[in-house]
Amino acid sequence: MQLYVHCHIKCNSQIWKQPKCPLTDEWIRKCVECSVFEKNEIMTFTVTGMVLESIMLSRIREVQIPYFLIHEYPWILSASDDQTIRVWNWQSRTCVCVLTGHNHYVMCAQFHPSEDLVVSASLDQTVRVWDISGLRKKNLSPGAVESDVRGITGVDLFGTTDAVVKHVLEGHDRGVNWAAFHPTMPLIVSGADDRQVKIWRMNESKAWEVDTCRGHYNNVSCAVFHPRQELILSNSEDKSIRVWDMSKRTGVQTFRRDHDRFWVLAAHPNLNLFAAGHDGGMIVFKLERERPAYAVHGNMLHYVKDRFLRQLDFNSSKDVAVMQLRSGSKFPVFNMSYNPAENAVLLCTVPSNLENSTYDLYTIPKDADSQNPDAPEGKRSSGLTAVWVARNRFAVLDRMHSLLIKNLKNEITKKVQVPNCDEIFYAGTGNLLLRDAESITLFDVQQKRTLASVKISKVKYVIWSADMSHVALLAKHAIVICNRKLEALCNIHENIRVKSGAWDESGVFIYTTSNHIKYAVTTGDYGIIRTLDLPIYVTRVKGNNVYCLDRECRPRVLTIDPTEFKFKLALINRKYDEVLHMVRNAKLVGQSIIAYLQKKGYPEVALHFVKDEKTRFSLALECGNIEIALEAAKALDDKNCWEKLGEVALLQGNHQIVEMCYQRTKNFDKLSFLYLITGNLEKLRKMMKIAEIRKDMSGHYQNALYLGDVSERVRILKNCGQKSLAYLTAATHGLDEEAESLKETFDPEKETIPDIDPNAKLLQPPAPIMPLDTNWPLLTVSKGFFEGSIASKGKGGALAADIDIDTVGTEGWGEDAELQLDEDGFVEATEGLGDDALGKGQEEGGGWDVEEDLELPPELDIPPGAAGGAEDGFFVPPTKGTSPAQIWCNNSQLPVDHILAGSFETAMRLLHDQVGVTQFGPYKQLFLQTYARGRTTYQALPCLPSMYGYPNRNWKDAGLKSGVPAVGLKLNDLIQRLQLCYQLTTVGKFEEAVEKFRSILLSVPLLVVDNKQEIAEAQQLITICREYIVGLSMEIERKKLPKETLEQQKRICEMAAYFTHSNLQPVHMILVLRTALNLFFKLKNFKTAATFARRLLELGPKPEVAQQTRKILSACEKNPTDAYQLNYDMHNPFDICAASYRPIYRGKPVEKCPLSGACYSPEFKGQICKVTTDIVGRIKRKHVGPVFLLYLPVAP
Repeated sequence: MQLYVHCHIKCNSQIWKQPKCPLTDEWIRKCVECSVFEKNEIMTFTVTGMVLESIMLSRIREVQIPYFLIHEYPWILSASDDQTIRVWNWQSRTCVCVLTGHNHYVMCAQFHPSEDLVVSASLDQTVRVWDISGLRKKNLSPGAVESDVRGITGVDLFGTTDAVVKHVLEGHDRGVNWAAFHPTMPLIVSGADDRQVKIWRMNESKAWEVDTCRGHYNNVSCAVFHPRQELILSNSEDKSIRVWDMSKRTGVQTFRRDHDRFWVLAAHPNLNLFAAGHDGGMIVFKLERERPAYAVHGNMLHYVKDRFLRQLDFNSSKDVAVMQLRSGSKFPVFNMSYNPAENAVLLCTVPSNLENSTYDLYTIPKDADSQNPDAPEGKRSSGLTAVWVARNRFAVLDRMHSLLIKNLKNEITKKVQVPNCDEIFYAGTGNLLLRDAESITLFDVQQKRTLASVKISKVKYVIWSADMSHVALLAKHAIVICNRKLEALCNIHENIRVKSGAWDESGVFIYTTSNHIKYAVTTGDYGIIRTLDLPIYVTRVKGNNVYCLDRECRPRVLTIDPTEFKFKLALINRKYDEVLHMVRNAKLVGQSIIAYLQKKGYPEVALHFVKDEKTRFSLALECGNIEIALEAAKALDDKNCWEKLGEVALLQGNHQIVEMCYQRTKNFDKLSFLYLITGNLEKLRKMMKIAEIRKDMSGHYQNALYLGDVSERVRILKNCGQKSLAYLTAATHGLDEEAESLKETFDPEKETIPDIDPNAKLLQPPAPIMPLDTNWPLLTVSKGFFEGSIASKGKGGALAADIDIDTVGTEGWGEDAELQLDEDGFVEATEGLGDDALGKGQEEGGGWDVEEDLELPPELDIPPGAAGGAEDGFFVPPTKGTSPAQIWCNNSQLPVDHILAGSFETAMRLLHDQVGVTQFGPYKQLFLQTYARGRTTYQALPCLPSMYGYPNRNWKDAGLKSGVPAVGLKLNDLIQRLQLCYQLTTVGKFEEAVEKFRSILLSVPLLVVDNKQEIAEAQQLITICREYIVGLSMEIERKKLPKETLEQQKRICEMAAYFTHSNLQPVHMILVLRTALNLFFKLKNFKTAATFARRLLELGPKPEVAQQTRKILSACEKNPTDAYQLNYDMHNPFDICAASYRPIYRGKPVEKCPLSGACYSPEFKGQICKVTTDIVGRIKRKHVGPVFLLYLPVAP
């Protein structure tokens, strides 16, 4: 038994009278110590020494002892030099009752833990037991009122008393200083100035003395029972604390202090802690070491409990006693070392005097009887520590701090000189860890040399991983994790004591402090797994279970959530599939996870945990995710956010987002320059008009300068009063009439007409050849694991609309849908191309004309061989080869290959044969754009024309005659443009969306695809474009119709109903159905409106839309009739005529566009198709279809 001091509180002003650990109310339950000084003041402390509260007790000459009632009442008991005992209500600060009867100073008074009793000790040499059941009953009766007057007398009007004396214990020869109840037994202990500690027993009728403990040399100040063991603790003015065995009535241990007299003692009700007050303050201590001695090997745990060595099987949870330990030692086993090869253990015992430390060597019996285990004879020797170093050898650090190697017979086989150390630990076969004051040293016992060393002070425990690759060194407040070579991998500092630890199967170190289970990764990351009510000692970690021993040596299994540290470990080990699984299935939340991912360079993963829009915005910018950053910026709608987003989008070349950001921040100058560099002259003219409206002359002139609009610049200068500059501008740029009119306005007497520089040149910006319609291409890099896998989660396919319903605009949908839409909408992204061709066709060579009948004079005859050895005697030049463009045309039947070769005529013929194209006007821009990408140009020699290159897409095996051109237009490009069309549809820009859809549709025949999947996607792309073009065109026509007459209103409702049968994306179908629902409800066609309402609810709209729809549906179901008959049958399948916008029911004659498949009534045969601007039904024969659709059936 040894005293372990937890904390020491110093107070030099007054004598420390009473520490107590009460359990009432919230602030008392947290181990609060209550003490009284010799100034009538109660003070409360936590176990760490912080003052919580003080209570002044007035009207008492000197307070001796306060005590908290552990029952449900807020009572405090105090004993005083006025020979009385008082009960106080600490909430109301009033006296409840006064107990009188002692005839000298009352030194102590305490409540019974469970009964209505009070024990008191006085200098009148008596101990009294009081019955306070009457006081409790009065507090339980209705209308009971506490009165100071009644409390003082202790008697009410009916003669009943609040408290009566039940027993008077006489036996001490001098004044009694202390008396206390036993927690569970009917016993009382008392201490007095006669230097004796007496034990008393009581029952309902009497109380008597049981025994006396003698040994103190001065007045006994206090005595208490141990809450859980048969021990009594007492302290005295002889500066000592003594521990007594209740059964033997003898002293077990004595602890002394040099200069301070002890006055009081208190036992913690739950923990194995005691508090003692002395002249200089207070100490909190425990009597014995609570950490159990254990050793783990494989699935077996060996530990010491109650003088038995027990064995626990982790798999079967079978816990048996394997042997009984020898008795005779006063101190518990300090640590254990297990040898699985010989089934032997070394048990070390460390007393208060380290020089007297011993160890016992036991061989565990093979056939142990768990009910009556054997008690084998162990071999005991002196030594500070003993650990195994080999199968049949163990090392002992003796009291001289030298190392002894012994065999299984406990015989010394070798002595090894080691560096100065005070503790040794196991470090694998033949190796030891030596501890000194400042470091740990790895020592090879066989070679007798130091292998490595690491700086850490006062290591208490060493825990190796299962494969001995890592080791955790545990100090009081620090952990150092090292590898096998003792190289420090990380250092962890804790503010509270580190208790134990074990290695997880995945290589994570799980350790415990006094109140937490924590984890540490070898890279230095650590965190909290869960909190603890009481300290535990980890023995093993497997999966979600932590196997441990508590302070009662009971095996326990705790469940933990390893998600956090497994997530971090997977990131560290780059096991991204595990990370992805956790992201999708585990609940990973918290700022710590977000900060960790951001710190480690995974902001794209952190985006999946963030709900705060500001954090999402910053993370999205950090990882370059413009889409998520745009969503967050719209939610925040902050100017700084838009500016930052514009900067990042500009770096990525996403000029569409840059345009939106400049619009939101109203940065007109940058917006104008953006339109200039992208060649968007139409919007640049709008910016000039905006500047004129804003009366921004500088911006107005600058935009006119960008556009090359000379007349506008002259007008601006004239309006600003700059006649001279206006005249020079007009005259220099050839505006003679304007210059003459300005010249006439000059006053010759006052103004001088400026001279025109004859060398002046026209200041005109170059016209954009190809306006930048799409974003700048980015460098193709392999996507990160999370950018690919995580981003693909939940996607419906490349052709699905990647649009949120919240982004719907108001321009085209109008008031019929009744939606709250974003007024800014999406930014326009034009798809138009320049009108100027980038090159001309290949020049035709004329060849050489040879005149065979030419007669030459005889003097010009040249002898044979003189011209280079030719038989005919003249030079024969080489024949001209086939151009690469011609090779492309010969090798391919794809229209796009002929366009790239510059053979527009053959390309038109192929388009006519394959898809029946007859009107090629819409294809002009596509042809020019495609042809511009067909050649590369490079400078060969200075002062010579540039040369052309012809890139092949099959360059690896093309050779000289098998090449086909490289194609710049890809299916993915059209799919990306399709998303822009979806956005335009969502924000209601129907006319612009129709043009974009038509551009995509016309581009499909110019594709080159590689497999059947891409063929199917291309055909699906045609279908999507056709459905949207017909539907949106019909919606545009519907909005133009008047609404005055009933027939016009019926026609509007019919067209809205037809639109609901188009194959649209769900986000758009919701808007279409809402429009039709509202129109039919207003027309009082409730039956059809109810059908639209049900279809709308099936699509899962937003909650507010669904609620409104249910209200309309409920109203329609009350009167399920249609007021008017319409040309609409929802049950009969039909196609929509793209010209008349009327239904063509199944079985009726129909004409179809050979390219788009749009349906028309027979009367429109031969007219221009509204979808593709082609001729409907002009081609009578069956078309072969585009080459890339050869494997699939084509619409006739």
